[in-house]
Amino acid sequence: MSATDKLASSDEIHAYLVARLNDTLRRPGMWGGELAIQLTLDHLLFVESRQGAWDDERRALERREASPPTGVAGAFEHFLPTGHDTRVASVYAEFAHRQGWLKLDRALSAEEYATMLAEIDTWAAQDRVWADVTSAFGVPSVLFGSTNPYYGKTLGYATADRSTPMLFFHLWNGTDPDTKPSWPPSHEQPLLLAARRGDAPFTTGFTFTPEGRRRRPAQDE
Repeated sequence: MSATDKLASSDEIHAYLVARLNDTLRRPGMWGGELAIQLTLDHLLFVESRQGAWDDERRALERREASPPTGVAGAFEHFLPTGHDTRVASVYAEFAHRQGWLKLDRALSAEEYATMLAEIDTWAAQDRVWADVTSAFGVPSVLFGSTNPYYGKTLGYATADRSTPMLFFHLWNGTDPDTKPSWPPSHEQPLLLAARRGDAPFTTGFTFTPEGRRRRPAQDE
């Protein structure tokens, strides 16, 4: 590096990392998955001189049973079929939202959020697909994953109040167990398996659709 080269300012570095974090959360499979998210968070907290904030968050995740030794991806193994990139990203997005880093495509009003929270258990008692979620609750605040309906994805809903927990819908598309893989998948729309309340323990935070209960991994006795 020559003496005339100019380094990016701290504000420019911070803005770059926030943008990269949002890219990584939305398309984790393209950017390196859970490890890439963790590294970007670590860099952001270093720039803000708040490295200890992640230690606090890690302990909170452990209390929620959302981060066993196998990471956040391992926590989902007890609840949803394989293919966890967007689901894992949604958990890290909760932390990013509280820090003010998550860029929302749409912020729900307090009234929209309250209605959604009150209706979600009854609404998810029936099988649903991607279009049903957006028809009932509108465009998500964050789409984790591709816009292609042949891929699974997670829809996140949030208000501008960063202390209000996010709400998530985990959608799956793929090959049924014991069947030969095919492309495109047999489902034209990804199937809703579960709604999840952010910040809640994993043992109590999921509301499964009938399809989600059918596809939930077998639990060890």
